[in-house]
Amino acid sequence: MPGVLSHSLFSNFDIHLFRSGKHYRLYEKLGSHPMKVDGVEGTYFAVWAPSANAVYVVGDFNYWQQDHKLNVRWDGSGIWEGFIPGTGKGTLYKYKIHSNNDGIVTEKADPFARSCEHPPRTASVVWEGNYTWKDEDWMENREAKNGLDCPHSVYEVHLGSWKRKSDNSFMTYKELADDLVNYVKEMNFTHVEFMPIMEYPYDPSWGYQLTGYFAPTSRFGSPEDFKLLVDKLHQNGIGVILDWVPSHFPEDAHGLGMFDGSHLFEHPDKRRGYHPDWKSLIFNYGRNEVRAFLISNALFWLDQFHADALRVDAVASMLYLDYSREEGEWEPNIYGNNENLEAISFVRELNEAVYLNFNGVQMIAEESTSFSMVSRPVSIGGLGFGMKWMMGWMNDTLEYFKNDPIHRRHHQNDITFSMTYTFTENFMLPFSHDEVVYGKQSLLYRMPGDEWQRFANLRLLYGYMFTHPGAKLLFMGAEFGQSSEWNFQASLDWHLLQYDVHSGIQKLVKDLNTLYRNHPALYEKQFTDEGFQWIDYGDHENSVLTFIRKGVNKKDDLIIACNFTPILRLNYRVGIQKAGRLKEIFNTDDEKYGGSGSTNNKELKVESIPWHGNKKSMELDIPPLGVVILK
Repeated sequence: MPGVLSHSLFSNFDIHLFRSGKHYRLYEKLGSHPMKVDGVEGTYFAVWAPSANAVYVVGDFNYWQQDHKLNVRWDGSGIWEGFIPGTGKGTLYKYKIHSNNDGIVTEKADPFARSCEHPPRTASVVWEGNYTWKDEDWMENREAKNGLDCPHSVYEVHLGSWKRKSDNSFMTYKELADDLVNYVKEMNFTHVEFMPIMEYPYDPSWGYQLTGYFAPTSRFGSPEDFKLLVDKLHQNGIGVILDWVPSHFPEDAHGLGMFDGSHLFEHPDKRRGYHPDWKSLIFNYGRNEVRAFLISNALFWLDQFHADALRVDAVASMLYLDYSREEGEWEPNIYGNNENLEAISFVRELNEAVYLNFNGVQMIAEESTSFSMVSRPVSIGGLGFGMKWMMGWMNDTLEYFKNDPIHRRHHQNDITFSMTYTFTENFMLPFSHDEVVYGKQSLLYRMPGDEWQRFANLRLLYGYMFTHPGAKLLFMGAEFGQSSEWNFQASLDWHLLQYDVHSGIQKLVKDLNTLYRNHPALYEKQFTDEGFQWIDYGDHENSVLTFIRKGVNKKDDLIIACNFTPILRLNYRVGIQKAGRLKEIFNTDDEKYGGSGSTNNKELKVESIPWHGNKKSMELDIPPLGVVILK
């Protein structure tokens, strides 16, 4: 029987860090690593399986037989390791684990595998990448592009359905490195956000049920091909945000569940270790080695794949013990309340580790509750994220827009309410994939009225979004008014761009991105109340809002007027603080966007007529269902 040669990548200090949960580069040690030992080519394997009494590497090199047994370390770490000659890049393998628990035998993919077989096949693949990055300029200067005082207009993308080939097959990472990069650049988005690209077995999960935490999905190509896509985005000045899922994982037989015949990665108590919504398992955040696994994984994508930010999925489900649970299905913490103290501690450690190890990156929370200080530093009691999705704004805004404009005067408080809390966090305004599935309809068809009003409402929605404080996120297809719900199994409806109303929406979003990037008043103070001032939020009868967005320099200030009805507001008087002339720089009703063309073509004079509590004022025309921006 072929043996496994004794070899180790672990020092005693590595083991100490791992057991204390402080080893944040475990991907350099655990997993499979092609190398040469004593002049012999082969692969070093290492896996954590403390409840095992034997671990074998089985694969195509030994006909999936138990011929190569790993050696358990003597230090009680639960790590099994060894060097197998004659294996290398491309070798298919799994770990066959014989447990001490009731003789359970599991056959598992490598949690640290750098590559996986194309689903539905489930083996890990020994991988050794050789990629030369060309994004030095971006990486050296990204702090100036990725800071909280920079514009963030994010294009959220599901790689499997952004665009498909004529036979409905996937585009590859390499093809996307041309098509997608050129499109995002042309549309003037500042960042792309990829829905999970880590390996996942089940397409309908959209990638949110991961089995290969360290492997880009093989659906679209190799790990180096994905690096090429990131590299090309960076070379074109576009930041890359990756969706990351530390909240739960699926029960697939080859995955992390019951890994060594014990609850190794998941919490052993089903009240804390099983997610009723997603029928999935929840990580044991109190276990040091699990924390090290997850933090190492976060750092891996920032380190090895040059990601600029991680958007952390389903944070609320991690923070609360009673999330989606009925009475009796959860147990309070030691203080008798519903906060998951171990998960909160983990999230803080995660964010501190990320910001300590990388410059110019962001951590973004998808967190749907009123948990306080999500985007505030750990040092003052916060969770330590850089930004948080503003789910309340998204819900309130879409509820408001659902109203027939004739009734909106009764709902003015719904559209203004966000300003009472918008500066409590560093908020990103998201119209994400979640808003265009499961019968919710597309954004376009969530707008009321006939076709003209629907498109005008959508232009108004985007104009309001881009002038509201906060970073921006649009899910793919929203930028041209996709009319059907998102279908993960097919391409976006690109054929709609042959129609002027849809190409008009696309031009509008492109120009809003340009406006947002070019006007500091819209981003320099987007997370502080110093960057916003109401002129008037009380004109219920006309359903009009007027406000100021402020930059560092007063000369950059912008005046915004929004009309939420289809009635043209002629000679509408707005209070102004100082004398001068104002010019319209943007109008969502411009004919080039499919609007009616009710624009203010000449300079607007400020008059000495007191209005809105100001000593001066001016008159302008506010278009039907439109937004006007003045400078």
